[in-house]
Amino acid sequence: MTTSAIPFYDVVQIGYGPVSEIMALSLARQGHKVAIFERWRERYALPRAVCIDHELYRVLSALGMSQQLPAVSHAGPHYKWFNAEWKELLSIDWESESISGGPEVNFVHQPTLEKMFEEVVQARPEVTLNLGWEAVEATQTADYAQLVVRDTESGETRTVRCKYLIGADGANSLVRQAIGSTQEDRGFEADWLVIDVLPNEGVTLDIPPAAQYCNPIRPTTIVPAGIKDGRYFRRWEFMRLPHETAAELEHEHVAWDLLEPWVKRDQATIVRHKVYTFRSLLANTWRKGRMLIAGDAAHVMPPFMGQGMCAGLRDDWNLAWKLDLILKGHADDTLLDTYQPERRPHVSDVIDLSMFLGKIICIPDADKAAERDEAFFSGKVPPPPAFPSLTDGILRRDADGAVQAPAGLLSPHGTVRSGERQGRFDEVVGLGFVLVSRGSAPSLGSSQRAFLDAIGAKRVVVGNIAARGTLIDVDHKYLPYMEQHGIQTMLVRPDFYLYGAVANARDVNGLVDDLAADLKRHGVHVQAEQSEQAPQALAA
Repeated sequence: MTTSAIPFYDVVQIGYGPVSEIMALSLARQGHKVAIFERWRERYALPRAVCIDHELYRVLSALGMSQQLPAVSHAGPHYKWFNAEWKELLSIDWESESISGGPEVNFVHQPTLEKMFEEVVQARPEVTLNLGWEAVEATQTADYAQLVVRDTESGETRTVRCKYLIGADGANSLVRQAIGSTQEDRGFEADWLVIDVLPNEGVTLDIPPAAQYCNPIRPTTIVPAGIKDGRYFRRWEFMRLPHETAAELEHEHVAWDLLEPWVKRDQATIVRHKVYTFRSLLANTWRKGRMLIAGDAAHVMPPFMGQGMCAGLRDDWNLAWKLDLILKGHADDTLLDTYQPERRPHVSDVIDLSMFLGKIICIPDADKAAERDEAFFSGKVPPPPAFPSLTDGILRRDADGAVQAPAGLLSPHGTVRSGERQGRFDEVVGLGFVLVSRGSAPSLGSSQRAFLDAIGAKRVVVGNIAARGTLIDVDHKYLPYMEQHGIQTMLVRPDFYLYGAVANARDVNGLVDDLAADLKRHGVHVQAEQSEQAPQALAA
């Protein structure tokens, strides 16, 4: 094959799971040419992940799926942890109103969710999908990344090149190996039998909506498993005990024996039963040159917070706006140096939170379980850590270099009204950088206005009183949030996190200048004098 015959793409992705699908969609919507290579010819038909949190529900809506999501998801219930006597140890309110609007967590049937993803992705002409092609070698030069793939049936090999290669290729990632990344093992490891069940038509099961039954005789998880065609799936997970083998747990009669207290054979169908090893692994290097990793290739965690897929989709959303600027020539690839510092600490905290919860239930010893129960009931156990925010990267800092609160917090999302138009903030305002002010517009200098225009930033005012240029805070999301954090004006990044905020309108120009300096420091080229043409080009 001659060099000229080698296909060249903006981005090549290995793997075709949800992380790869959403990465491809995010890039394709911005006009970038993407090729995906997946070794399997048929999609894995069984569910794995069962929920998406409010932040990712907002992301998927922003990517054009707001109308389809309600049909493939349902609000999560209270998530409760019980001891062997069904006394409550811990409760996590998944059905409460979130900062992003809607419940904290929505449950999904992953094959149905992925089918929706696939339909949206395959409608994009920018995406070339190659099923049945296994990635066998990944290399790079200063000018391109190169991937060799092999047809799993014929053995034929092909070579493709790209500006960037993303390994969304799972826990055994070829790309992670190619960039020489080691993994940090946080030490959590437990085998669990996962059983997905579809109750028969008309059957109502007398079970907790979502629970961890922390019984040392058999630690058990009971949670929703999503909806398909109006029917709700359920999931049970049973911890493998020390005297058992994984192989014996995978017999169907064993699955039914374990399910017996909860659901009878004539009440439901087992959709899947398989033993999985829950681990806690975190890659030490997420990028080398033109190669990057995302999703399970970068991190693996216990499932007790339902954050495995969510963490991978956050990787996508963080990368998408940065790659867009680079691929359009508006930034150097040094901007990608912020990917790992922003995502790794965040997902590290999520892993720690998942392990904190996992260690509550993964106790097959009666005496240790009794000690755990006493610690909870006596108040000796601290509450679970708060869900993390960004702590590094493109965030406003003080004179000493420390991140300046409230930078790094996730911004709110709610319904707003402008004149006769009412809708969700992202739909009304649009995506990209947004300068949000409370009550009245700040006085911006000409250079600050030119810079905001050059990066395509929207400038909005939120309030309770209808006035020209003011968005009415219909859901009361923005004003209480800004009051709580002492914010008069906040600068929101394209991935919905706060770059920074000020308490006084007179400090807004300094906030904008800091963002300009930070973006320049990280390789973003801003031509403020071309502001009339630049906003559309730079908008994320």
